[in-house]
Amino acid sequence: MSAVEEVRGERAVIRFEAKKCIHSRQCVLGRPDVFVPNVAGEWIHPDRATPDELMALAAACPSGAIAVERLDGGKQEAPPIVNLARVRENGPVAIHADLVLDGQSVGTRVTLCRCGSSKNKPYCDGSHAGAEFIATGEPATQTSEPLAERAGPLSITSIKNGPLMAMGNVEVVSGTGRTTNRTTKAFLCRCGQSANKPYCDGTHGKVGWKSE
Repeated sequence: MSAVEEVRGERAVIRFEAKKCIHSRQCVLGRPDVFVPNVAGEWIHPDRATPDELMALAAACPSGAIAVERLDGGKQEAPPIVNLARVRENGPVAIHADLVLDGQSVGTRVTLCRCGSSKNKPYCDGSHAGAEFIATGEPATQTSEPLAERAGPLSITSIKNGPLMAMGNVEVVSGTGRTTNRTTKAFLCRCGQSANKPYCDGTHGKVGWKSE
């Protein structure tokens, strides 16, 4: 079975990648006629919405689990004009950029584990809830200068037994939308134990945290 479920309609194709999904439920709450929950068999119905509506649903999916390809000649999803890393309260960091993750192009949206407990690292799988992970979505504002470029490719690499290294233009944004940092290089905690979340402070080494 393919890791990506693809459903082709007359005007658009919907692709659903389960391994990325964090069950934010934007799809089933926003258009329960298109994404029909708790049914046996077919649950994705692209012809029940316009391509514009489907594109909006995909854009609302923070994990990038939903992608839409238009077949009507309209504009496809493009990388954002500002690369963002949104810090979620007691949860993952949601990245929106032209993304390369561990050497692979993964689209424009991902949610990455920062609690250290995901079984699907580097992606979030919701384990932060069961682990009772506590981490503010409102980190302190750091002194930073406006970036010369706010978009462009963003490369994120999982360092073995260590943090996520982000290389490229990125603005770190709090849960309420406050810009807390602007940088071209950041080391993001993924062991869940840094005293300087969302950034790594080396605690992973002290506690012997392990992950590829």
